[in-house]
Amino acid sequence: MTQSLSSLVAAELAEPVDPKAAAMADALAALYPGAVRAVLFYGSCLREKNLEGLMLDFYLIVSDYRAAYGKRWLATANHLIPPNVFPFQHGDLAAKYAVLSEADFARLCGSQADNVSVWARFAQPARLVWVADDLARQRAVAAVASAAPTFFQLTLPMMPTGRDVDVVEIWKTGFALTYNAELRAERTGRSVSIVDSDPARYERVGQAALRAIEGGARVSPEQMAKRWRQLQRRGKWLSVVRLAKASFTFAGGIDYLAWKINRHAGTAIVIKPWQRRWPLIGAITLLPALIRGGSIR
Repeated sequence: MTQSLSSLVAAELAEPVDPKAAAMADALAALYPGAVRAVLFYGSCLREKNLEGLMLDFYLIVSDYRAAYGKRWLATANHLIPPNVFPFQHGDLAAKYAVLSEADFARLCGSQADNVSVWARFAQPARLVWVADDLARQRAVAAVASAAPTFFQLTLPMMPTGRDVDVVEIWKTGFALTYNAELRAERTGRSVSIVDSDPARYERVGQAALRAIEGGARVSPEQMAKRWRQLQRRGKWLSVVRLAKASFTFAGGIDYLAWKINRHAGTAIVIKPWQRRWPLIGAITLLPALIRGGSIR
């Protein structure tokens, strides 16, 4: 029997995680009493057996930003340039978490999103590790279940014509496009390795996504190429703006930036004392050299 995309996503979100990651999600939710609706665990750490020394990735979904924050400027920053990103430590594990409202999470997983950062991530595996109630669960599943159809709607018109293409090839093309729509620290080929890590999963979810968009409006390759150029321009700009914002919300953000680039790009960046004193200026001064050298694309 063929499963619907929603049921596939619900089952995947419900898969168990390392108990330490679950405990970290509980601790994260406790920071936002009355506002938190769901906590999702995602990223490369899902595939790791040992979480020691890694930076875990979470999305914390809240009812609204004013309810989440005691400081008005944080709510305003989250509304204008979502998400806000913060560091977190629990026990012997470190993490970063992004804050989105339920409404923004649903919007940014959908095909009308003005950037790729949320739907491209949640077309990949994720786990729903904390939830406030059944309605919050339903909304989280619905939002995540819209990510893969968004991915395929935007990627299919960019595929070569005149020959058959398989689902895995669509995924790899789409991830290459999304990686070009952000400033990324990963090496070339990372977008391919995502799919190669679990091709059966991507085949299964991809087929369900294709069924979900069947019969939808068609977009010409020319129109979609224009859309991708817009996404790429906006994505690079948003990456810089979010980096600037993180210098205010993310303690030690410039050290995290260096760690992330060194880990994924094989570089050996060392942060100077003045860059720690002036993290916004320090982070911005890194960008031109990194882009020229190909460490960030």
